[in-house]
Amino acid sequence: MAASLGIRNSSLRLTRFLNSATLHRPRWLETVAYEELRAHPEKPYTSTAVFIHGFLGSSRNWRSFSRNLLAALSNSSPSSNWRTVMLDMRNHGKSTERELNPPHNIESAAKDLADLVKAEGWPWPEVVIGHSMGGKMALQFAESCSHGDYGHSVLSPKQLWVLDSVPGEVNPGNRNDEVRDVLATLQSLPSQFPSRKWLVSHLMGLGYSKALSDWIGTNLKKVGDHETWIFDLENAKEMFDSYCEKSYWNLLEKPPKGMEIVILRAEKSDRWDQDAIERIQKLASKQGSDSYGKVSFCILPNAGHWVHVDNPKGLLEIMAPKIASL
Repeated sequence: MAASLGIRNSSLRLTRFLNSATLHRPRWLETVAYEELRAHPEKPYTSTAVFIHGFLGSSRNWRSFSRNLLAALSNSSPSSNWRTVMLDMRNHGKSTERELNPPHNIESAAKDLADLVKAEGWPWPEVVIGHSMGGKMALQFAESCSHGDYGHSVLSPKQLWVLDSVPGEVNPGNRNDEVRDVLATLQSLPSQFPSRKWLVSHLMGLGYSKALSDWIGTNLKKVGDHETWIFDLENAKEMFDSYCEKSYWNLLEKPPKGMEIVILRAEKSDRWDQDAIERIQKLASKQGSDSYGKVSFCILPNAGHWVHVDNPKGLLEIMAPKIASL
């Protein structure tokens, strides 16, 4: 199924391809769901950028930004034909309809991307972009590619973007503690609700903000005369725990040869402590090497953790030129 999408103030046309949840694959080929956007659908694409959303998000979170990135890349390099692939991480979005083998952790989520590339017969993506939990999934994908975990024919990404995601273990006391609290609250609730409005009102009554309550409410689906979660709460907790426990400082100390890992921190983000910031700055200041790739560090001004919502124009101005340079 495909639908044409127009961009205002641009002659560029995009086509969105939806990975159908009803697509019949052999059991061993069960893959995560995704959406695909192409700048010039009538021509073969030349390069791919993969977007990975954050915890309790979905592919649609990055749809608008993806369109704008494709428009910018098309304008800066007319001879190229980029496409973007926006994943629904396991246990999120339409991937909740797929039977994906446990364990439900960052390693499995990263392997889901490799399995998708193989199942679809795609070239390996040149760019992988991950936000929040998706940033650690991107780092795991890069690490596994470099170790040959997905086979020796794998080509590692040339650029990896880690958007407002601290690469190390998550320290107690930062903003992620609120997510732990939310998960505990959700586990204490019944599995069915009269309506999305009821859930949002209930969560606000427990002291959560309207924005957070609305965000949680996007993870409901209608079943008969009630609403229920689209995901399994235990699986969600398992993924979040894995995200908190994983550390990729060793990967950043010795990035894979030929790869640039770009760590982007939102200026107003509450996810970072000073030690992590100084450690990234030190890694980014290191001289390049013939044996290893490089780490870059940048700050997105006027933005909190939701970088693509708070300052999408600034994010585009940082990302588009660097991706276009490939």
